[in-house]
Amino acid sequence: MADGEDDARPPSGRWPLRLERAQPSARRLVSPGTDSVIRHEPVPATPRVAFPVRRAAEPVRPAPGDGAPLRQHMVDRLRQAGCRDEAVLAVMARVPRHLFVDAALQGQAYEDTSLPIGLGQTISKPSVVARMIELLRERPGGPALRRVLEIGSGCGYQAAVLAGLAERVISIERLRGLHERALARLAPMALANLQLVYGDGRLGHAPAAPFDAIIAAAGGHELPPAWLEQLARGGRLVAPVHDAALKSQVLMVVDRLADGSIVQRIHEPVRFVPLESGISEFGHS
Repeated sequence: MADGEDDARPPSGRWPLRLERAQPSARRLVSPGTDSVIRHEPVPATPRVAFPVRRAAEPVRPAPGDGAPLRQHMVDRLRQAGCRDEAVLAVMARVPRHLFVDAALQGQAYEDTSLPIGLGQTISKPSVVARMIELLRERPGGPALRRVLEIGSGCGYQAAVLAGLAERVISIERLRGLHERALARLAPMALANLQLVYGDGRLGHAPAAPFDAIIAAAGGHELPPAWLEQLARGGRLVAPVHDAALKSQVLMVVDRLADGSIVQRIHEPVRFVPLESGISEFGHS
């Protein structure tokens, strides 16, 4: 899994719909006072190797200039389109998105578009990154994030944004080629609170659980049980999920309440790459 080929298209044609306009459906999936979730299944062990961000596979070639004016213009557009979380916008104004794409595409880095990052994957649109992280920070336990799990590191851009908002971020990527590229791009930033993991994201990351927030950049027909089991009380999970009734992907928000119960809400349509299991050496040199 990796950054998603996303294309959220709310009826308004503007910023993905605010919570109060999305008219989400919500239902309590388990009874209060219990830690049970949708279902429990044994999770098979899958090899995983964790690397500190500082172990870069290859040096990064910085683009001329730091891109600050273009980043600020991007942030201004996001604010005008409806993003209200100034903490998210402030971090996105600092993270150099152009360093996470190939040199030939750096001129488009601050446009609101997804861009290819290799191995058939893309970097998500800035508006989608902002929207999903904004939703994470609206979790029942409050906006402060102590521990975050990202499923699908991709090029590492969203992980870098999350690292500016949380005490600790674990980001998992199943494609070794992308994992190594993310290591290379993130190495110059020396983000001590960010750890990249090469492994099967469907299994989450039990050694660091529970997580205040879990965010996924790939979607399947259902949420893996491991994600729900590793979500802390007061925590929130944001992920694309296929909706059988709509016959399309939707953005799903799942909260674990203080009493241990789980509540899910469905928001706007989105388009992300499929959620796959296992790990792959694809793209590894």
